[in-house]
Amino acid sequence: MKYHLNVFEAQEGGYWAEVVELQGCVAQGETIGDLKQNALDAIAIFVEAMEEDGQTPPTDRFVASVELTAA
Repeated sequence: MKYHLNVFEAQEGGYWAEVVELQGCVAQGETIGDLKQNALDAIAIFVEAMEEDGQTPPTDRFVASVELTAA
């Protein structure tokens, strides 16, 4: 399963991200590399918790990333 991250700069430094496919699953890291590893760990824990609760993790329905600039 592929997961997609929305990545943001943290005000205190470093980065944080939300996992698009797993609402409520977030991670943070000092570097993008740290963020990616922490996101993988967060995804594994999140999916395990879903399965323990009898939920099925969503399937990949990602279509595209779109960036818009508003005036």
